[in-house]
Amino acid sequence: MSVKTDKLLSILKLQPVVPVLMIDDAATAVLLARALVAGGLNAIEITLRTPAALEAIRAVADEVEGAVAGAGTILNAAQFEAAIEAGSQFIVSPGTTQELIDVANEHEVPLLPGAATASEVMGLREEGYEVMKFFPAEQAGGAAYLKALSSPLAGSLFCPTGGISLANARDYLSLPNVVCVGGSWVAPKELVAKGDWAGITKLAAEAAALKA
Repeated sequence: MSVKTDKLLSILKLQPVVPVLMIDDAATAVLLARALVAGGLNAIEITLRTPAALEAIRAVADEVEGAVAGAGTILNAAQFEAAIEAGSQFIVSPGTTQELIDVANEHEVPLLPGAATASEVMGLREEGYEVMKFFPAEQAGGAAYLKALSSPLAGSLFCPTGGISLANARDYLSLPNVVCVGGSWVAPKELVAKGDWAGITKLAAEAAALKA
């Protein structure tokens, strides 16, 4: 697991904020990803919440220099396999099942598994996972909750996602057990709809500077 942990950390440490994207039109994926990379956000999570998601991952992986395309909202083994086939370099799940752990063990692409309680973190530690997604972050207790976990669950690292914005991102990033945060605010739907790629690059640059 340590090789995959190192691989995952090398991706998550590229930037303080990982954009979490829902892409409705794969045709916009390349332009959006280029705008994010131009602002300093290279690792990009495209969630499998839309029919266009896999095509979008493939396009970003193939066409956007500097982008590290990942797949989010992976719920089962079939989605895990499809995401890897599309070119995903990391996989993110909102929670964890034995099915996901089993399929992850068959691949070199690292999994960032979701956990929201101390018991879930302990279970993932038993499976060899040191880095996890804390989701839904704000609703599950926020930065104060994660801070409380840092001592009894020392050694576990998190990427909190859910309800995080520019306003509260630093609350998480200041914690010793947080590697980065995930957020959708860097690619607002209204800017994507207008094709305001310069506006998205500006938001990405603000996010990239959070932990400078």
